Amino acid sequence: MTDRVEVGLRRPADLQPAPDPGHEPELLALIVAEIRATGPITFARFMDLALYHPELGYYTSGRRGPGRAADFLTAPESHPIFGWAMARQLHEAWERLGRPAPFTIREPGAGSGALAAGIVEGLERAGSPLRDVLRYRIAERSAIRSRQVSERLAAIGAAALVEEDDDAPIAGAVIANEVLDALPVHRVEGRNDGGIAELFVDLDGAGALATVAGPPSTPALAARLDAEGVRLEPGQRAEICLELDGWIGTVATGLARGLVILVDYGHPATALYDPARGSLLRAYIHHRVHDDPFANVGRQDLTAHVDLTAVTSAATAAGLDPLGTTTQAAFLAGLGAGEDLVALQADPATTLEAYLEARSALFRMLDPAATGRFAVMVFGRNLPAEPPLAGLAYQLPDAVRRAAGGGGGADTPR
Repeated sequence: MTDRVEVGLRRPADLQPAPDPGHEPELLALIVAEIRATGPITFARFMDLALYHPELGYYTSGRRGPGRAADFLTAPESHPIFGWAMARQLHEAWERLGRPAPFTIREPGAGSGALAAGIVEGLERAGSPLRDVLRYRIAERSAIRSRQVSERLAAIGAAALVEEDDDAPIAGAVIANEVLDALPVHRVEGRNDGGIAELFVDLDGAGALATVAGPPSTPALAARLDAEGVRLEPGQRAEICLELDGWIGTVATGLARGLVILVDYGHPATALYDPARGSLLRAYIHHRVHDDPFANVGRQDLTAHVDLTAVTSAATAAGLDPLGTTTQAAFLAGLGAGEDLVALQADPATTLEAYLEARSALFRMLDPAATGRFAVMVFGRNLPAEPPLAGLAYQLPDAVRRAAGGGGGADTPR
Protein backbone atom coordinates (compact mmCIF):
# COMPACT_ATOMS: atom_id res chain seq x y z
CA MET A 1 0.00 0.00 0.00
CA THR A 2 1.48 3.35 -1.06
CA ASP A 3 0.75 6.15 1.40
CA ARG A 4 0.42 9.70 0.15
CA VAL A 5 1.26 12.66 2.35
CA GLU A 6 -1.85 14.10 3.99
CA VAL A 7 -1.35 17.85 4.33
CA GLY A 8 -2.09 19.42 7.67
CA LEU A 9 -5.09 21.36 6.39
CA ARG A 10 -6.84 18.12 5.58
CA ARG A 11 -6.21 16.30 8.84
CA PRO A 12 -6.88 17.38 12.44
CA ALA A 13 -3.46 18.07 13.92
CA ASP A 14 -4.10 16.24 17.18
CA LEU A 15 -4.87 12.87 15.58
CA GLN A 16 -2.31 10.14 16.07
CA PRO A 17 -1.52 7.44 13.50
CA ALA A 18 -3.60 4.30 13.92
CA PRO A 19 -3.04 0.79 12.55
CA ASP A 20 -5.03 -0.40 9.57
CA PRO A 21 -8.17 -2.31 10.63
CA GLY A 22 -7.75 -5.08 8.03
CA HIS A 23 -10.51 -6.56 5.90
CA GLU A 24 -14.14 -7.10 6.81
CA PRO A 25 -13.71 -10.93 6.68
CA GLU A 26 -17.27 -11.88 5.72
CA LEU A 27 -17.37 -9.29 2.95
CA LEU A 28 -14.01 -10.33 1.55
CA ALA A 29 -15.16 -13.95 1.56
CA LEU A 30 -18.31 -13.01 -0.37
CA ILE A 31 -16.30 -11.14 -3.00
CA VAL A 32 -13.81 -13.99 -3.40
CA ALA A 33 -16.66 -16.51 -3.70
CA GLU A 34 -18.34 -14.43 -6.41
CA ILE A 35 -15.13 -14.20 -8.44
CA ARG A 36 -14.55 -17.93 -8.14
CA ALA A 37 -18.11 -18.62 -9.23
CA THR A 38 -18.44 -16.16 -12.12
CA GLY A 39 -14.93 -15.07 -13.04
CA PRO A 40 -13.41 -11.58 -12.82
CA ILE A 41 -15.80 -8.81 -11.80
CA THR A 42 -15.77 -5.16 -12.83
CA PHE A 43 -14.20 -2.73 -10.41
CA ALA A 44 -17.60 -1.02 -10.23
CA ARG A 45 -19.08 -4.25 -8.87
CA PHE A 46 -16.23 -4.60 -6.36
CA MET A 47 -16.61 -0.98 -5.24
CA ASP A 48 -20.36 -1.35 -4.86
CA LEU A 49 -19.90 -4.37 -2.61
CA ALA A 50 -17.05 -2.81 -0.63
CA LEU A 51 -18.98 0.38 0.08
CA TYR A 52 -22.66 -0.55 -0.09
CA HIS A 53 -23.20 -4.22 0.71
CA PRO A 54 -26.42 -4.06 2.77
CA GLU A 55 -24.88 -5.29 6.02
CA LEU A 56 -21.12 -5.32 5.55
CA GLY A 57 -20.30 -2.33 3.32
CA TYR A 58 -18.17 0.57 4.46
CA TYR A 59 -21.03 3.07 4.40
CA THR A 60 -23.97 0.81 5.19
CA SER A 61 -22.58 -0.93 8.27
CA GLY A 62 -22.50 2.35 10.20
CA ARG A 63 -19.18 1.45 11.80
CA ARG A 64 -16.96 3.89 9.89
CA GLY A 65 -17.25 7.05 7.83
CA PRO A 66 -16.71 10.78 8.39
CA GLY A 67 -15.59 12.37 11.63
CA ARG A 68 -12.51 13.26 13.64
CA ALA A 69 -12.35 9.78 15.15
CA ALA A 70 -13.03 8.00 11.85
CA ASP A 71 -11.45 8.20 8.38
CA PHE A 72 -12.04 11.62 6.81
CA LEU A 73 -13.45 15.01 7.69
CA THR A 74 -16.00 16.68 5.41
CA ALA A 75 -16.73 20.39 5.61
CA PRO A 76 -20.08 19.96 7.44
CA GLU A 77 -18.37 17.63 9.94
CA SER A 78 -15.59 20.11 10.65
CA HIS A 79 -17.92 22.93 11.73
CA PRO A 80 -21.64 23.86 11.39
CA ILE A 81 -20.64 27.16 9.75
CA PHE A 82 -20.86 25.25 6.44
CA GLY A 83 -24.50 24.41 7.15
CA TRP A 84 -25.20 27.97 8.30
CA ALA A 85 -24.09 29.28 4.91
CA MET A 86 -26.05 26.59 3.06
CA ALA A 87 -29.15 27.66 5.01
CA ARG A 88 -28.90 31.13 3.44
CA GLN A 89 -28.87 29.65 -0.04
CA LEU A 90 -31.93 27.56 0.77
CA HIS A 91 -33.76 30.57 2.20
CA GLU A 92 -33.07 32.51 -1.01
CA ALA A 93 -34.34 29.64 -3.15
CA TRP A 94 -37.45 29.34 -0.96
CA GLU A 95 -38.21 33.04 -1.45
CA ARG A 96 -37.67 32.74 -5.20
CA LEU A 97 -40.10 29.80 -5.37
CA GLY A 98 -42.82 31.82 -3.63
CA ARG A 99 -42.33 30.36 -0.14
CA PRO A 100 -43.83 26.89 -0.69
CA ALA A 101 -44.99 25.04 2.41
CA PRO A 102 -43.60 22.57 3.00
CA PHE A 103 -40.13 23.20 1.63
CA THR A 104 -38.44 19.81 1.58
CA ILE A 105 -34.75 18.99 1.61
CA ARG A 106 -33.73 15.57 0.36
CA GLU A 107 -30.15 14.67 1.28
CA PRO A 108 -28.55 11.59 -0.25
CA GLY A 109 -25.59 10.32 1.73
CA ALA A 110 -26.50 12.35 4.81
CA GLY A 111 -23.83 10.58 6.86
CA SER A 112 -24.02 11.49 10.55
CA GLY A 113 -26.43 14.38 9.99
CA ALA A 114 -23.85 17.16 10.40
CA LEU A 115 -25.09 19.10 7.35
CA ALA A 116 -28.75 18.65 8.31
CA ALA A 117 -28.09 19.95 11.82
CA GLY A 118 -26.03 22.86 10.49
CA ILE A 119 -28.81 23.92 8.11
CA VAL A 120 -31.43 23.87 10.86
CA GLU A 121 -29.16 25.81 13.20
CA GLY A 122 -28.40 28.31 10.44
CA LEU A 123 -32.08 29.01 9.80
CA GLU A 124 -32.67 29.44 13.53
CA ARG A 125 -29.68 31.78 13.92
CA ALA A 126 -31.00 33.93 11.06
CA GLY A 127 -34.58 33.87 12.32
CA SER A 128 -35.70 32.55 8.93
CA PRO A 129 -39.41 31.62 8.68
CA LEU A 130 -38.28 28.78 6.41
CA ARG A 131 -37.51 26.87 9.61
CA ASP A 132 -41.25 26.62 10.32
CA VAL A 133 -42.10 24.93 7.01
CA LEU A 134 -38.94 22.89 6.53
CA ARG A 135 -39.09 19.12 6.10
CA TYR A 136 -36.09 16.79 5.83
CA ARG A 137 -35.92 13.53 3.90
CA ILE A 138 -32.89 11.36 4.55
CA ALA A 139 -32.04 9.45 1.36
CA GLU A 140 -29.64 6.93 2.89
CA ARG A 141 -29.09 3.35 1.72
CA SER A 142 -28.47 2.29 5.31
CA ALA A 143 -31.11 2.17 8.03
CA ILE A 144 -28.34 2.66 10.58
CA ARG A 145 -27.22 5.89 8.92
CA SER A 146 -30.79 7.15 8.63
CA ARG A 147 -31.28 6.57 12.34
CA GLN A 148 -28.05 8.44 13.13
CA VAL A 149 -29.24 11.48 11.19
CA SER A 150 -32.66 11.39 12.84
CA GLU A 151 -31.05 11.18 16.27
CA ARG A 152 -28.78 14.12 15.52
CA LEU A 153 -31.74 16.27 14.49
CA ALA A 154 -33.67 15.14 17.53
CA ALA A 155 -30.78 16.25 19.73
CA ILE A 156 -31.27 19.86 18.55
CA GLY A 157 -35.05 19.75 18.85
CA ALA A 158 -35.73 19.16 15.17
CA ALA A 159 -37.08 15.60 15.21
CA ALA A 160 -40.42 16.77 13.81
CA LEU A 161 -38.76 17.86 10.57
CA VAL A 162 -37.84 14.34 9.50
CA GLU A 163 -40.30 12.60 7.22
CA GLU A 164 -40.30 9.34 5.30
CA ASP A 165 -38.57 9.57 1.93
CA ASP A 166 -41.14 8.00 -0.40
CA ASP A 167 -39.48 9.29 -3.62
CA ALA A 168 -42.44 11.60 -4.27
CA PRO A 169 -41.38 14.78 -6.14
CA ILE A 170 -40.64 17.66 -3.79
CA ALA A 171 -40.64 21.42 -3.84
CA GLY A 172 -37.36 22.28 -2.22
CA ALA A 173 -33.77 21.17 -2.67
CA VAL A 174 -31.60 18.11 -3.12
CA ILE A 175 -28.18 18.50 -1.53
CA ALA A 176 -25.35 16.00 -2.02
CA ASN A 177 -22.08 16.82 -0.30
CA GLU A 178 -19.22 14.50 -1.30
CA VAL A 179 -21.55 11.80 -2.59
CA LEU A 180 -20.75 11.58 -6.30
CA ASP A 181 -17.10 10.73 -5.62
CA ALA A 182 -18.20 7.51 -3.90
CA LEU A 183 -20.38 6.21 -6.73
CA PRO A 184 -18.91 2.98 -8.15
CA VAL A 185 -16.53 3.47 -11.08
CA HIS A 186 -15.15 1.28 -13.84
CA ARG A 187 -11.37 1.30 -14.25
CA VAL A 188 -9.97 1.48 -17.77
CA GLU A 189 -6.61 1.72 -19.50
CA GLY A 190 -5.60 3.15 -22.86
CA ARG A 191 -4.42 0.70 -25.55
CA ASN A 192 -1.86 1.10 -28.31
CA ASP A 193 -4.59 0.99 -30.97
CA GLY A 194 -6.38 4.00 -29.48
CA GLY A 195 -9.09 1.95 -27.77
CA ILE A 196 -9.45 1.00 -24.12
CA ALA A 197 -9.19 -2.13 -22.01
CA GLU A 198 -11.14 -2.55 -18.80
CA LEU A 199 -9.40 -3.41 -15.54
CA PHE A 200 -11.26 -6.16 -13.71
CA VAL A 201 -10.91 -7.60 -10.21
CA ASP A 202 -9.67 -11.21 -10.14
CA LEU A 203 -7.71 -13.50 -7.82
CA ASP A 204 -3.99 -14.10 -8.08
CA GLY A 205 -2.27 -17.45 -7.57
CA ALA A 206 -2.41 -17.03 -3.81
CA GLY A 207 -6.12 -16.22 -3.82
CA ALA A 208 -5.66 -12.49 -3.14
CA LEU A 209 -7.51 -9.75 -5.02
CA ALA A 210 -5.67 -8.60 -8.13
CA THR A 211 -6.19 -6.46 -11.24
CA VAL A 212 -6.48 -8.03 -14.69
CA ALA A 213 -7.16 -6.38 -18.04
CA GLY A 214 -9.76 -7.50 -20.55
CA PRO A 215 -12.21 -6.28 -23.18
CA PRO A 216 -14.64 -3.64 -21.87
CA SER A 217 -17.72 -5.03 -20.13
CA THR A 218 -19.93 -2.49 -21.92
CA PRO A 219 -19.58 -0.22 -24.97
CA ALA A 220 -20.85 2.61 -22.77
CA LEU A 221 -17.32 3.10 -21.42
CA ALA A 222 -15.82 3.99 -24.80
CA ALA A 223 -18.97 5.92 -25.68
CA ARG A 224 -18.55 8.18 -22.64
CA LEU A 225 -14.98 9.03 -23.58
CA ASP A 226 -15.91 9.54 -27.24
CA ALA A 227 -18.76 11.89 -26.30
CA GLU A 228 -16.35 14.00 -24.27
CA GLY A 229 -13.65 14.02 -26.94
CA VAL A 230 -11.23 12.10 -24.72
CA ARG A 231 -8.65 9.57 -25.87
CA LEU A 232 -6.48 7.83 -23.30
CA GLU A 233 -2.79 7.43 -23.97
CA PRO A 234 -1.43 3.85 -24.17
CA GLY A 235 -1.09 2.60 -20.60
CA GLN A 236 -2.96 5.57 -19.12
CA ARG A 237 -5.33 4.46 -16.38
CA ALA A 238 -8.55 6.27 -15.54
CA GLU A 239 -11.98 5.85 -13.96
CA ILE A 240 -15.40 6.18 -15.56
CA CYS A 241 -18.57 6.49 -13.51
CA LEU A 242 -21.50 5.19 -15.53
CA GLU A 243 -23.75 5.28 -12.49
CA LEU A 244 -23.83 9.08 -12.63
CA ASP A 245 -26.56 9.16 -15.26
CA GLY A 246 -29.00 6.98 -13.35
CA TRP A 247 -28.25 8.68 -10.04
CA ILE A 248 -28.86 12.17 -11.45
CA GLY A 249 -31.93 10.95 -13.33
CA THR A 250 -33.42 9.75 -10.05
CA VAL A 251 -32.60 13.07 -8.37
CA ALA A 252 -34.26 15.00 -11.20
CA THR A 253 -37.37 12.82 -11.16
CA GLY A 254 -37.74 13.49 -7.44
CA LEU A 255 -37.66 17.29 -7.80
CA ALA A 256 -40.82 19.08 -8.91
CA ARG A 257 -39.30 22.53 -8.47
CA GLY A 258 -36.31 23.90 -6.68
CA LEU A 259 -32.54 23.34 -6.49
CA VAL A 260 -30.00 20.57 -6.79
CA ILE A 261 -26.70 21.44 -5.08
CA LEU A 262 -23.75 19.08 -5.63
CA VAL A 263 -20.50 19.65 -3.75
CA ASP A 264 -17.54 17.45 -4.62
CA TYR A 265 -13.99 17.27 -5.90
CA GLY A 266 -13.62 16.84 -9.61
CA HIS A 267 -12.67 18.29 -12.97
CA PRO A 268 -14.11 18.89 -16.43
CA ALA A 269 -13.45 15.86 -18.64
CA THR A 270 -10.48 17.32 -20.50
CA ALA A 271 -8.67 17.99 -17.21
CA LEU A 272 -9.87 14.83 -15.48
CA TYR A 273 -8.42 12.63 -18.21
CA ASP A 274 -5.23 14.60 -18.78
CA PRO A 275 -2.45 11.99 -19.17
CA ALA A 276 -0.35 13.79 -16.57
CA ARG A 277 -3.06 13.26 -13.96
CA GLY A 278 -3.42 9.51 -14.26
CA SER A 279 -5.71 7.44 -12.08
CA LEU A 280 -7.65 9.38 -9.44
CA LEU A 281 -8.93 6.40 -7.47
CA ARG A 282 -8.10 6.81 -3.80
CA ALA A 283 -8.72 5.08 -0.49
CA TYR A 284 -9.13 6.77 2.90
CA ILE A 285 -8.42 5.25 6.29
CA HIS A 286 -7.72 7.04 9.60
CA HIS A 287 -7.36 10.40 7.80
CA ARG A 288 -4.67 8.93 5.55
CA VAL A 289 -4.99 8.67 1.79
CA HIS A 290 -3.45 5.89 -0.30
CA ASP A 291 -4.01 4.15 -3.63
CA ASP A 292 -4.54 0.46 -2.78
CA PRO A 293 -8.25 -0.34 -3.20
CA PHE A 294 -7.72 -3.96 -2.11
CA ALA A 295 -6.54 -3.10 1.41
CA ASN A 296 -8.99 -3.03 4.31
CA VAL A 297 -11.89 -4.25 2.16
CA GLY A 298 -15.14 -2.96 3.65
CA ARG A 299 -13.27 -0.89 6.22
CA GLN A 300 -11.85 1.93 4.12
CA ASP A 301 -13.46 4.56 1.94
CA LEU A 302 -13.00 4.39 -1.84
CA THR A 303 -13.41 7.48 -4.00
CA ALA A 304 -12.66 8.81 -7.48
CA HIS A 305 -12.66 12.40 -8.71
CA VAL A 306 -15.90 13.43 -10.38
CA ASP A 307 -16.32 14.05 -14.11
CA LEU A 308 -18.01 17.46 -14.02
CA THR A 309 -18.70 17.34 -17.75
CA ALA A 310 -20.60 14.08 -17.35
CA VAL A 311 -22.57 15.52 -14.43
CA THR A 312 -23.72 18.52 -16.49
CA SER A 313 -24.62 16.32 -19.46
CA ALA A 314 -26.64 13.93 -17.27
CA ALA A 315 -28.41 16.78 -15.47
CA THR A 316 -29.35 18.49 -18.72
CA ALA A 317 -30.58 15.22 -20.20
CA ALA A 318 -32.72 14.73 -17.09
CA GLY A 319 -34.41 18.10 -17.57
CA LEU A 320 -32.50 20.15 -15.00
CA ASP A 321 -31.31 23.67 -15.80
CA PRO A 322 -27.62 24.38 -15.11
CA LEU A 323 -27.55 27.51 -12.95
CA GLY A 324 -23.80 27.65 -12.44
CA THR A 325 -20.64 26.00 -11.20
CA THR A 326 -18.26 27.64 -8.76
CA THR A 327 -15.74 26.71 -6.10
CA GLN A 328 -16.64 25.94 -2.52
CA ALA A 329 -14.62 28.99 -1.46
CA ALA A 330 -16.62 31.34 -3.70
CA PHE A 331 -19.91 29.67 -2.75
CA LEU A 332 -19.33 30.10 0.98
CA ALA A 333 -17.98 33.64 0.58
CA GLY A 334 -21.02 34.64 -1.45
CA LEU A 335 -23.29 33.30 1.27
CA GLY A 336 -21.59 35.24 4.04
CA ALA A 337 -19.60 32.54 5.84
CA GLY A 338 -17.00 35.19 6.73
CA GLU A 339 -19.69 37.32 8.35
CA ASP A 340 -20.76 34.27 10.36
CA LEU A 341 -17.26 34.01 11.76
CA VAL A 342 -17.20 37.71 12.66
CA ALA A 343 -20.58 37.37 14.41
CA LEU A 344 -19.34 34.33 16.28
CA GLN A 345 -16.30 36.26 17.50
CA ALA A 346 -18.48 39.17 18.63
CA ASP A 347 -20.84 36.93 20.59
CA PRO A 348 -19.97 37.16 24.32
CA ALA A 349 -21.00 33.51 24.73
CA THR A 350 -18.28 32.34 22.31
CA THR A 351 -15.17 31.04 24.03
CA LEU A 352 -11.74 31.63 22.55
CA GLU A 353 -11.42 27.89 21.94
CA ALA A 354 -14.74 27.78 20.05
CA TYR A 355 -13.79 30.77 17.93
CA LEU A 356 -10.39 29.37 17.02
CA GLU A 357 -11.98 26.04 16.11
CA ALA A 358 -14.49 27.79 13.82
CA ARG A 359 -11.79 29.97 12.24
CA SER A 360 -9.56 26.97 11.54
CA ALA A 361 -12.45 25.02 10.02
CA LEU A 362 -13.56 27.91 7.81
CA PHE A 363 -9.98 28.46 6.67
CA ARG A 364 -9.87 24.86 5.41
CA MET A 365 -13.21 25.31 3.66
CA LEU A 366 -11.98 28.44 1.85
CA ASP A 367 -8.34 27.53 1.22
CA PRO A 368 -7.73 26.56 -2.45
CA ALA A 369 -4.99 24.21 -1.24
CA ALA A 370 -7.60 22.35 0.82
CA THR A 371 -11.35 22.02 0.20
CA GLY A 372 -11.92 25.57 -1.05
CA ARG A 373 -11.19 24.24 -4.51
CA PHE A 374 -14.04 21.73 -4.48
CA ALA A 375 -16.67 22.25 -7.15
CA VAL A 376 -20.19 23.39 -6.30
CA MET A 377 -22.62 22.62 -9.13
CA VAL A 378 -26.11 24.08 -8.92
CA PHE A 379 -29.05 23.03 -11.07
CA GLY A 380 -32.66 24.13 -11.00
CA ARG A 381 -36.12 23.03 -12.03
CA ASN A 382 -38.94 25.53 -12.43
CA LEU A 383 -36.81 28.04 -10.55
CA PRO A 384 -36.11 31.57 -11.86
CA ALA A 385 -32.43 31.68 -12.79
CA GLU A 386 -31.97 35.46 -12.63
CA PRO A 387 -30.56 37.22 -10.81
CA PRO A 388 -27.80 34.72 -9.99
CA LEU A 389 -28.17 32.98 -6.67
CA ALA A 390 -25.99 34.44 -3.92
CA GLY A 391 -23.77 31.37 -3.78
CA LEU A 392 -23.03 31.68 -7.48
CA ALA A 393 -22.66 35.46 -7.75
CA TYR A 394 -19.45 35.92 -5.80
CA GLN A 395 -16.18 36.23 -7.74
CA LEU A 396 -12.98 35.27 -5.97
CA PRO A 397 -10.05 37.69 -6.25
CA ASP A 398 -7.86 36.92 -9.26
CA ALA A 399 -4.93 35.69 -7.16
CA VAL A 400 -7.16 33.25 -5.31
CA ARG A 401 -8.75 32.04 -8.54
CA ARG A 402 -5.31 31.40 -10.03
CA ALA A 403 -4.29 29.44 -6.92
CA ALA A 404 -7.45 27.37 -7.32
CA GLY A 405 -6.63 26.61 -10.93
CA GLY A 406 -9.63 28.54 -12.19
CA GLY A 407 -12.05 26.55 -10.06
CA GLY A 408 -13.94 23.32 -10.49
CA GLY A 409 -11.51 20.80 -9.13
CA ALA A 410 -9.32 19.54 -6.35
CA ASP A 411 -6.12 17.59 -6.60
CA THR A 412 -6.17 16.51 -2.98
CA PRO A 413 -9.64 15.25 -2.05
CA ARG A 414 -11.02 14.99 1.44
